[in-house]
Amino acid sequence: MLQQQQQTRTNSRGEAYVIGPTGAPLTLKDLPPANTGRWVIRRKAEVVAAVRGGLISLDDALERYGLTGEEFTAWQASIDRHGMAGLRTTRLQQYR
Repeated sequence: MLQQQQQTRTNSRGEAYVIGPTGAPLTLKDLPPANTGRWVIRRKAEVVAAVRGGLISLDDALERYGLTGEEFTAWQASIDRHGMAGLRTTRLQQYR
């Protein structure tokens, strides 16, 4: 199931946001820090939602987080195929 691109919205403070993986609004300040070293499921899903929603460009996300295009594409594919549970690295073999 391919997820459609979301539209960026603006909150009462004028901040752009998208709906994050938990259903809560996600702004630029809510994204994981650029020096994130431990990629838990929620953080990966937040970055994917931000890119899909146009909150941050793919190129900016790759540069900010030091990711490869292949890594990000794998995250997207895992979410599309298995939901957020597909991002769990310890269960990777179960989802292939």
